[in-house]
Amino acid sequence: MNNSRLGLYGVAAAILAGIIYSAAFVVNQWEVAIKLRLGEIIDSDYEPGLHWMVPVINDVKKFDGRIQTLDAQPQRFLTIEKKDVIVDSYAKWRISNVAQFFRSTGGNSTKTSRLLAERINTSLRDEFGKRTILEVVSGERAEIMALLTKDADEKASELGVEILDVRVKQIDLPPEVSESVYDRMRAERERVARDLRAQGAEAAERIRADADRQQTVILADAFKQAEELRGEGDRKSAAIYAAAYNQNHEFYAFYRSLNAYRGMFNSGSDIMVLEPDAEFFRYFNESRGER
Repeated sequence: MNNSRLGLYGVAAAILAGIIYSAAFVVNQWEVAIKLRLGEIIDSDYEPGLHWMVPVINDVKKFDGRIQTLDAQPQRFLTIEKKDVIVDSYAKWRISNVAQFFRSTGGNSTKTSRLLAERINTSLRDEFGKRTILEVVSGERAEIMALLTKDADEKASELGVEILDVRVKQIDLPPEVSESVYDRMRAERERVARDLRAQGAEAAERIRADADRQQTVILADAFKQAEELRGEGDRKSAAIYAAAYNQNHEFYAFYRSLNAYRGMFNSGSDIMVLEPDAEFFRYFNESRGER
C-alpha cells in the first residue's frame, strides 16, 4: 500500500513538473514576445526573464528584437529627367510594436522582407523622381538618405517595424543612358577647365603687365639716377680739369695735345688731311714746345 502511494505521488509530481514546465517560458534579452489565447493576442509587454502561461489555452510567440538588415534586390527607378537608374540599397530595421508586427506579417520573415522592400522602394522611387541623375549620382547623397529613412520609417510603422537607416550601396546607369550622361559630365568638366584656364591666363596677363610696368619704372628710375650721377661726375671732372688748367695753362694744353696724338695715331691706317702749319701740329713744329 505504501509503495502504491509512493508511485502515485511520483506520478503526481511528474505531472505537476510537466505542467509547471509547460506553463513557464523565458524571454531572452534580444527577444520580444506575445502571448496568445486561442489565437488572440492578450499580452505583448514582456521584459526579459521567466514568465507564465496556461498550457494548451495559451501560446507564446517570440521574435528577434535586435537590429536586422534588409538587403534588397537592385531596382530601376526614374529620375525627374525620365532617365533610368539602377539602385542597390539596404535598410536597418527592428521590431518596435510586436503585437502590430504579428498582426501585419504573422511573424513570417519572408513576408516581412517583402512588405518592407515594397515600402522602401516606394520611398526610393519618390525621392529619385524629384532629382536629376547628376544630383543622385554626385551630390545630395546624405540629404537623400535622411529623407529616405524618415519616409520609409513612416510607411513601415503600420507593420510594427522601425526603420533605423536606409543606405544606397551603388547607383548604376543602364547602358543606354550611361554613355550620354558621361558625355554630358565630360563636357561640363571641360567647360569648367576652360573657364579655369581662361581665368589663369587673365591673371597671368595682369601679373605680366604689372611686372612690365614695374620694370619700366625701375629702369627709368635707374636711368635717371645714372644720368644724375654722370652729370655730377662730369661736373666734378670739369671742375678738376679747370683747376688743373688754371695751375699751368701751357702744360695742360701740351698734355691734351699728346692725348689727341695718341688717339689719332693709335692705328696705322689712320689718315688725316691737314695743313703742315695747322694748330694741331704746333708741338711738332716747335723744338722746345714753346710758341
